[in-house]
Amino acid sequence: MHLSKKVGLLLGPFLFFITILLPFDLVSEQGDKVIAVALWMVTWWITEAVSISVSALLPLLLFPLLKIMPIGEVGANYGSPIIFLFFGGFVLALALEKVNLHKRIALNIIKLTGTSPNRVVLGFMIATASLSMWISNTASTVVMLPIAMSVIGLLINDADGFTKGDQNFALSVMLGIAFSANAGGIATVIGTPPNSVMIGLLENEYNIQISFLKWMVIGLPFSIIMITISYLVLVKWMFPNRNLKFNASNEVITDELKKLGNMSGREKMVLIIFGVTVFLWIFRTLINEIFPELKLNDTMISIFAAIALFAVPYNFKKGSFLIEWKDTSKLAWGILILFGGGLALAKGMSVSGIVDVVAGAIAASDVSILFTAVLLIFLMLFMTELMSNVALVAVLAPVVAGIAIGLEIPILYLLIPVTIASSCAFMLPMATPPNAIVFASGHIKVHQMARVGVILNLIAVLLLVLLFQFVIPMVF
Repeated sequence: MHLSKKVGLLLGPFLFFITILLPFDLVSEQGDKVIAVALWMVTWWITEAVSISVSALLPLLLFPLLKIMPIGEVGANYGSPIIFLFFGGFVLALALEKVNLHKRIALNIIKLTGTSPNRVVLGFMIATASLSMWISNTASTVVMLPIAMSVIGLLINDADGFTKGDQNFALSVMLGIAFSANAGGIATVIGTPPNSVMIGLLENEYNIQISFLKWMVIGLPFSIIMITISYLVLVKWMFPNRNLKFNASNEVITDELKKLGNMSGREKMVLIIFGVTVFLWIFRTLINEIFPELKLNDTMISIFAAIALFAVPYNFKKGSFLIEWKDTSKLAWGILILFGGGLALAKGMSVSGIVDVVAGAIAASDVSILFTAVLLIFLMLFMTELMSNVALVAVLAPVVAGIAIGLEIPILYLLIPVTIASSCAFMLPMATPPNAIVFASGHIKVHQMARVGVILNLIAVLLLVLLFQFVIPMVF
């Protein structure tokens, strides 16, 4: 057990008791109790003393004990509709992975983009981002890594050995995969957990709903711009691979596709359910206008997809279904609990008046709105390099909402860019699982990732400030 974990394990409860036993109030009696619980959770989240999902269970025990909220109210956050939206999304991702459809989609995208070195990098980035919109960024990186490794393997074993150009190509592919896995998830509600934490908070606390399509209007263009910039920074500026020629990469892709064989009936059925689900998500508001009594929402569509995948048999005689319940052992259950803990903490902050105190303090101060937005985006983006972005959004989103209320601007204007910032961690291997996975390939050194990452982080801050100033007010 690392020293940081040992320290964190003891420091969490220590900070909790110190805060509870203070002879004076920081905010108010109730507010201080919530701050104490938040300190315990955040300490365990940062140091990862125990699993971050276990830390997320603390409100279920401590809120009722401290008389902040009865257990029924706390528990309701762990069963919020947004959690079931994500559950359905996870099941869908599970099915795509089980029948290897995600790999087939990725390989076909790479095949389409072409075989010149830069186009191969672009192909890997587009394929990773396309997967990351629907399955976890970790899973999309895991799928792409072996394919990328075999392409790089060709360069290592070719006649001229592993030249500087080859190394630059390897770096571009590896970093391209990690960066587009991170940025790709921003495009959809289910693409990355912070998006869902924010949308859950808005629904639970402020009764504001953002539909799947409405989010994509903001998320998809941002994602595309960020990936394009990452691509240009990698291949044109940081790691150019001039005079590099190889045609064998096409063979690798064709061989991998051959291994998959023809599309099976099972794959086709999963593809149909996936297609129908995405169609319903995108055209939900239109469907509701035509059939107002349906009252479809994104969570219902997500659960429809999950039930269909469990209930549609692909072999009726044998009673074989597309996915079985035992497959859910691979499901990220911990993330669902983490959402619940985040929503419970947000509710506690709201009930105890912390959000009002923050709002009041901001309203009384004389800070400019733009400066506050830039500072919050910058803080979130660089803090997410060091701790889990879901945990970070769970703690900071309610506070950011309070700041927006204090500045007298719509909550969404501030909350959306700050939430997106949490998914823009390009600098350090431990910042996100995709960064860690490609770092483990052995083709990247920390200083190389950090050098490109700092530039992309600063560009992301700039883009998010533009989003805050001009785009979000037009959309919402």
